[in-house]
Amino acid sequence: MGLTYFKRFRMEIDLGRAVAEPQLPLGYRFVGWDESLVDVHAEVKFLSFREEIDSNVFPCLGDYAGCSRLMAEISQKPGFLPPATWLLAYDPPPSRRRVESEYVGTIQGIRDRNGMGAIQNLGIVPDHRGQGLGRALMLKALQGFQAAGLRQVFLEVTAQNDGAIRLYRQLGFEKARTIYKVVEVAYS
Repeated sequence: MGLTYFKRFRMEIDLGRAVAEPQLPLGYRFVGWDESLVDVHAEVKFLSFREEIDSNVFPCLGDYAGCSRLMAEISQKPGFLPPATWLLAYDPPPSRRRVESEYVGTIQGIRDRNGMGAIQNLGIVPDHRGQGLGRALMLKALQGFQAAGLRQVFLEVTAQNDGAIRLYRQLGFEKARTIYKVVEVAYS
């Protein structure tokens, strides 16, 4: 066994100003939090992260059972915020209705012990990336934090995730500090 260090950034945003209205492409819709959807959040989280660097940083993201445990833990936290927790659903056009509606994005929010909002995970399944869905989902969550009376929100992102960092900066997040996540890895 050995140790690997992953460089991560804590990024923060001040919600003192209005959050832009999220725009979704045709066929997509937001689905608000409901306890009956905890397994759906877990599945979308798994499909979004299983082949990404974050599944190395947080091995539970690369495993369906791990995502299921993680989602159950998040939804049971004392600071869990349903208004900042969303799914994205895709409803294919009538000409493609042989394909059923599917869930393609997830985000969760909590209020931490210091009264700040914390984004837990933002994930879009690979086949639906590149359409602005991550931006829309983040804006919807930020509106939820505002509705809950929070004025500061933070997240952590792996430094190698250039696309996510670019998105967060475009939305107004600023790097607050650099942290390192230590992960035990097995060498073969």
